[in-house]
Amino acid sequence: MKGILGLLRQKTAQRPDDPQDSVLFSTAFAGQGVDSAMLVPWEARAVEVGAKRLPASQGGKLLQGLWARDKYMAQLPADGIERMERFFDFATIPANRDLIQQDEYGNFMVVPLKGTIAVDRVQPWGEHLRLAETRPGDILGEMSLLDSGIRFSACTTLTSCEVAVLSADTLDEMMTQAPQLAASLVALLARKLSLRLRVVSARLSDHQK
Repeated sequence: MKGILGLLRQKTAQRPDDPQDSVLFSTAFAGQGVDSAMLVPWEARAVEVGAKRLPASQGGKLLQGLWARDKYMAQLPADGIERMERFFDFATIPANRDLIQQDEYGNFMVVPLKGTIAVDRVQPWGEHLRLAETRPGDILGEMSLLDSGIRFSACTTLTSCEVAVLSADTLDEMMTQAPQLAASLVALLARKLSLRLRVVSARLSDHQK
């Protein structure tokens, strides 16, 4: 994670017209040796789950309202979330659809705007464990987006949901067009991820006792 933040500092120091545009996140999986055929992008998953596009104006207002009440995401610049809106895809997803599958490679994160999503993990010995049921404004899948690793858990819609999706490609666009804003977002995502992993780790440890 420190390596990512270091690269972000380098990127934000570049001039906006620097010819070395940011491709930090969209090329990260290839840099880790992951074959492109193994990668599940949002465009493919959207088709699989029957996603329907949600107007950006509607989804953006929901995202702004939810993150404005989050003690971490509210640290973004006053107009930051509004400026981010154009980098997100917004969609409605039916119930009982796998947005994220455990152990796959995926280069997008999901923010539930309405509805509930289950976060489940199959342990190495075969036990099925429910880690959480989301609330609107939570963030899912950011770990793989940030570190180019496999998905730790599966995320399944329990109800019809409205979601915001940020992919590696559009995060790189943000890095090029609004580098300070992108750096702030990634730093906050890393902080929230660290806190959540501590909670999940504690829960898994308690479950094994």
